[in-house]
Amino acid sequence: MLSVLDLFRIGIGPSSSHTVGPIRIAGRFVDSLKYRGLFDATARIRVRLRGSLAFTGQGHGTPRATLLGLMGMEPETLDPDSADDKVARVYVDHVLGLGGVREVDFNPDRDLLFDYDTPAGLHPNEMWLAAYDGNGKRLRQQTYYSTGGGFIASKAQLQKPAVGDIVMTGPAVPYPFTCCDELLDFCKKNNLAVHHVIYANEDAVRPRATTDAALDHIMEVMMACIDRGLNSGGLLPGSLKVKRRAPGIWQKIRGAPLSNEREQLFDWLNVYAMAVNEENAAGGRIVTAPTNGAAGIIPAVLKHYCCDARSNPVNVRKFLLTAGGIGLLYKQRASISGAEMGCQGEVGVACSMAAGGLAAVWGAMPEQVASAAEIGMEHNLGLTCDPVGGLVQIPCIERNAIGAVKAANAARLALHAPTQMKVSLDQVIETMRQTGLDMNDKYKETSRGGLAVNVVEC
Repeated sequence: MLSVLDLFRIGIGPSSSHTVGPIRIAGRFVDSLKYRGLFDATARIRVRLRGSLAFTGQGHGTPRATLLGLMGMEPETLDPDSADDKVARVYVDHVLGLGGVREVDFNPDRDLLFDYDTPAGLHPNEMWLAAYDGNGKRLRQQTYYSTGGGFIASKAQLQKPAVGDIVMTGPAVPYPFTCCDELLDFCKKNNLAVHHVIYANEDAVRPRATTDAALDHIMEVMMACIDRGLNSGGLLPGSLKVKRRAPGIWQKIRGAPLSNEREQLFDWLNVYAMAVNEENAAGGRIVTAPTNGAAGIIPAVLKHYCCDARSNPVNVRKFLLTAGGIGLLYKQRASISGAEMGCQGEVGVACSMAAGGLAAVWGAMPEQVASAAEIGMEHNLGLTCDPVGGLVQIPCIERNAIGAVKAANAARLALHAPTQMKVSLDQVIETMRQTGLDMNDKYKETSRGGLAVNVVEC
């Protein structure tokens, strides 16, 4: 089993697959040079971005991310402001501090290229790296893939045969579910809630106190991101000149305290989700939930329903563990990559996760949790990924706001259902997977279709 903490990664915007993933890939390549005794002999690095990393990499900050990874920085700990200064110096001096230790020749215009002509191989987000010595001899080359949500894999890893239809990874756990039916069966046989099953599996990896501390930290980073988004004005980076809207909406609804609470429900969910995704678009610190492009939905629902003055950490952890367990099903049985599944694999999955997590907090039985998650995805099936200008702004920011509202509604519908819904979560996950495979590539994070070609960049 993967861990839920693998889904909730702390990094920077604007994209988990195009920013966080490439940082980690570049870092892994540098580590491989050290491991093989090639680091000291390396005098030059070359990088090729292919597939979706090429088509939308510029707007998603992939070149910047690649340089940060080559310089030894990690997405969880780097400071975005100081990182920008270091990247700028590379473009001016044409020298890169490899691994943060030694300088090597690197001209981004020559050594970091968007390879539009070479088709990506095992995954649409392909990244090729090579190291050379002072005489131009190639020391090592590797192909990696950014598989969504900050997850990465080498070419050899993706080519490795699976055991049956399932890739076995991670430590042994007491409840190794591979589908929702198995998860619900564990809940029924052991009289456990969904989050109890997830807790037990996490306990096999680390002490409970460590897991709780990590979950609490994830929540704190999410809430801090909302706060920054609500208090940061101005324009977002990029050619679209999109104005941050969350601060204005927030001031407006704060100034109308006597408004009907039902009328304001959408406003609060909208503004929290938009605050996160505007911060993401600006390259700020984000929690993948399960991706950066869909990072606003879970924090918005969490803040509105679980993080007020009456909240307690038990509900926050229950929400995140349940949502994370649902996310593991999508990651293991389909994909959370927009380049593979379209936006149904990002916003759709986040909506499904948030719906299940909220239903659990509201006291839903495991079957109702699964129903809430199913409803959340069912009404996002076929959602395309068509970012205008290759930027994670239009339609991504508003799409998170709509997804947060859908999640709350899905949880309510599931709680009102007296019996198990006709469509199971396993069935809707498989439907999403098949839909993603059938979807034309121009609608999967390439900016070659949909709004990306019908909205003129200004």
